[in-house]
Amino acid sequence: MTYTTIAVTTGEIAHLRLASKRGSLPPEFWEELPRALQELRGSRVLVITGEGTDFSVGLDLVRTAPVLAGVLRNRTDFLDLVGVMQGAVEALAHFPAPTIAAVSGWCIGAGVELAAACDIRLSSADARFTLPEVKLGIVPDLGGLGRLPHLIGEGWARRLALTGETIDASRAERLGLVSEVFESREAALEEASRLARDMTAWPSATLQGVKFAMNARLDADVRAHYRDTGGWNAAYLDPANVKLPK
Repeated sequence: MTYTTIAVTTGEIAHLRLASKRGSLPPEFWEELPRALQELRGSRVLVITGEGTDFSVGLDLVRTAPVLAGVLRNRTDFLDLVGVMQGAVEALAHFPAPTIAAVSGWCIGAGVELAAACDIRLSSADARFTLPEVKLGIVPDLGGLGRLPHLIGEGWARRLALTGETIDASRAERLGLVSEVFESREAALEEASRLARDMTAWPSATLQGVKFAMNARLDADVRAHYRDTGGWNAAYLDPANVKLPK
């Protein structure tokens, strides 16, 4: 298949790279991600990385804002659009094989929510994590508010979502957002590859069973998050208040 926002390498250990500049997520990404994951379903482990030195700078707001302005003329259309985006994140969260996110540089907004949907998160020492949506006039609605409390605790999840502050890799490791920090992007990728090789030794059905059981603990919270945040944004999001980057 051909993609404009994603690059994939198939195989027992598959790789999916967020291929837009700095891993930004333009509107077409949300339709391409589920198609790419479907293509990779035969893989035993999936490693996800960003483009260049950054994992993902989040939504491509310059290209997404006009789309939002169009669908907000009809709130049902907005909910349909958000449903497509949420469905893409769910396709990643419920990908049958284990997923490893190797994060370097910036991991912003929707990038954090994508990483949170992965099974394992590693990072390089230069990684930075932030949920800036509150500064942009948007409620995070792609799973972060449902998953992050389980990863880093209720208090820190609220703090990040309400302040939009940035945390570095060291703090992300202490909180449990990433399981380990490495000196460089290359070292984090090397460890992701090692973990992937190790997991290919275990039966696929067993790995899938572990994911099924652990996802089941989160699914009700995440579904409620999708419904509540998508509905809130549909009711209250005003494109005039969305602050675009300079």
